Amino acid sequence: MENASVDVNQPHSMGTTIIGVTYNGGVVLAADSRTSTGMYVANRASDKITQLTDNVYVCRSGSAADSQIISDYVRYFLHQHTIQLGQPATVKVAANLARLLSYNNKDRLQTGLIVGGWDKYEGGKIYGIPLGGAVLEQPFTIGGSGSTYLYGFFDQAWKEGMTQEEAEKLVVTAVSLAIARDGASGGVVRTVTINKDGATRKFYPCDSLQLWHEELEPVNSLLDVMSASSPVPMVS
Repeated sequence: MENASVDVNQPHSMGTTIIGVTYNGGVVLAADSRTSTGMYVANRASDKITQLTDNVYVCRSGSAADSQIISDYVRYFLHQHTIQLGQPATVKVAANLARLLSYNNKDRLQTGLIVGGWDKYEGGKIYGIPLGGAVLEQPFTIGGSGSTYLYGFFDQAWKEGMTQEEAEKLVVTAVSLAIARDGASGGVVRTVTINKDGATRKFYPCDSLQLWHEELEPVNSLLDVMSASSPVPMVS
């Protein structure tokens, strides 16, 4: 039997969990941090939440390279837009720029995005941009491979008019659930909360996340596992 090998030259992919949620006063974006190359974890602490402007961020999923180049172009165009108008771009403008680039290159790109932010005209807004370049305004949206495990959870847990604390707790709980169920999601949880006061980023290490059914407590190394579960000697 041939030894299994890992092709480290495969495209870097973010088998991912990304979430965007609106609340009464703003939005919360959240993501895990695992980036993979085939079956190999290329980066266990990547940042999948990218700043576009002071008041707009994007969650990235799919091909890491594709999502990064889309984010870079959108950030550049929004900067030019802000200079020309003399005021910050709205969330809708940012989402439509991302949608335009995704749609015009849909045959070459493999990326799904969630654009979220706050502006003085419409308040907190979330836009989902799936593969193909559609744009959907929603009160909440989920994406990436881990989203498969979250639809039922959000049907039960989502509610209108949440407070900021409730929204932040919801997205962290949801990402931790996806990490427990989805092998392509993992690492830490990163969030950004955006409202009229600006954007606040938070970081939740893996040992602070909720444990789900049959999950093991996090340990530092295999030696800790071996020392904690010493075999009981047999009595003849």
